[in-house]
Amino acid sequence: MWSLQNKKALITGGTKGIGRAVVEEFLALGAEVIVVARNKSDLREHDQLIILYGDVTDSNFRSEIIQAVAKRWGKLDVLVSNVGTNVRKKLIDYSESEYRKLFETNLFSAVELIRQLFPQLKNSRNASVINIASVAATFDVQSGPPYGMTKAALVQLSRHLAAEWAEHNIRVNSVSPWYIETPLTETVLSNPDRLTKILERTPLARVGQPEEVAGIVAFLAMDKSSYITGQNIMVDGGMSVKGL
Repeated sequence: MWSLQNKKALITGGTKGIGRAVVEEFLALGAEVIVVARNKSDLREHDQLIILYGDVTDSNFRSEIIQAVAKRWGKLDVLVSNVGTNVRKKLIDYSESEYRKLFETNLFSAVELIRQLFPQLKNSRNASVINIASVAATFDVQSGPPYGMTKAALVQLSRHLAAEWAEHNIRVNSVSPWYIETPLTETVLSNPDRLTKILERTPLARVGQPEEVAGIVAFLAMDKSSYITGQNIMVDGGMSVKGL
């Protein structure tokens, strides 16, 4: 049972960083995967992997995703909502278009995909939705207010849907990483002063790796986690429990 054999999974933002690690983990565990990504990558399509390229904030592209899932499988066992971006500024320095883009990308596109994929998730009779949030949903980590706001909303969405969709045997959880070594965090982690502060705040005294997030995502997708729903699991090296 420690596998994803025969599971049908859709993973958004799956060609870089955490998303790519999740894709590789799922494939290694036997899942069939449809990956959604904006940019071309060196991932190779094969019998177990299909890649759809486009922008999830585009309603037409979202319709293509829905149709692809329905045509290929007619159901969806696992949805990993991972697409995300950020612009790090103080609130007063954002333009309206900048913070609206963050909400469209990080939150609204995810809400729409989850909502529109409900029939396919219901057809699974044993589905799992995993939203990739962030510790910024709970703590001020100087990543910019709009980013934290969008991630907090994803965590709360997961809680609401866990209750609302339980009758359909659809579990919904969120995963909140701390600083993970990915393209999105590269500029932050390359700043020596900032990195020192991050490591001082982290009991394990290092940044995380994408594979360490992928492992918990895979577990939440497995039948082994069948009694876990409505939870926000922090993958943070102990950051959230550190006081002095």
